[in-house]
Order: sequence, then structure tokens, then C-alpha cells
Amino acid sequence: MMRTRIERAAVIAAFAIVGWVVCAAAIAIGLSLTTELGALVAHAIVAPIAFAGLSWLYFARFAYTRPLTTALLFLAIVVALDVFVVALLIERSFAMFGSPLGTWAPLFLIFASTWTAGALVERTRRRSRSRSGEGGLVERRFGHGKALRSPGGGTAIPRR
Repeated sequence: MMRTRIERAAVIAAFAIVGWVVCAAAIAIGLSLTTELGALVAHAIVAPIAFAGLSWLYFARFAYTRPLTTALLFLAIVVALDVFVVALLIERSFAMFGSPLGTWAPLFLIFASTWTAGALVERTRRRSRSRSGEGGLVERRFGHGKALRSPGGGTAIPRR
């Protein structure tokens, strides 16, 4: 099914917003159970895990954009939500952006985990395509320099 640009953008935004809500919940729950420092540490742990999982799901199911583009889009959406919802509406202050642990570390980890998950899914997809024999005859080179070929698109893997 072909999706429009707006539908694709909505899917990407939805994944980023879900990740942001998970992070907000981690902070809220952390603040109710522990100190501010404990909540910020929990947020820094939860953020990359949540976004890695969401990214894995996004790339496995949709993959409308490449990993770097997706990481940048997720990051931009999260920053926008932090600025407009948290800083302006809730806290009425930009002080949160002065906290490396509270803001900058989670943002970096969101970017890194999204990019990494996307790259891993993409790599896995490429490997499974090459192993399934798409494109006819498959040739693999091994350490001894000999190419092992198998007709019909299968791969030949030497036994050790």
C-alpha cells in the first residue's frame, strides 16, 4: 500500500511522540519515587532503551527514512516537545537545558540509539536478502580466497 508523504510523516512523528511520552513518564515516576538526580539517571537509562525499541519496530515495519534521517527527525521532534511543552508550558523556564544529565545526555542517547537500531535493522535486512538468494547466483569469498558458488540462489558455506 502506497502511503502519502503526510501519512509517512505522521508515522515518524507518532513514534517520536511515543518515545517522548515514555521519557516523560520515566521522569515523573522517578520524581515520585526517588530524588531529582535519581529521576534524571533513570531518564538517561530509559530514553535510549525506549527509542532503540521504537526504532527497531519502526525500521522493521515501515522504514520510510534512512537511519540517520530518522535519528535527526526523532531528535528534532523530541527537542521541539521539550521546548514548547516542558520548558514553555510546564516549567515556564529554559533551566532544564542547563542540565547535561537531564537534557543533553538523553538527547544524545536518543539520537545514537535510533541511528544504531536503524543501521542494525538495515544491515540485517541486507544480509537476509543476500542469503535468500535474491538476484540469482550468489558468490561468497572466504578467508582462503576461493569463491564457493551454489546454483539457484542458495549460498554455500564451508564446514569447519
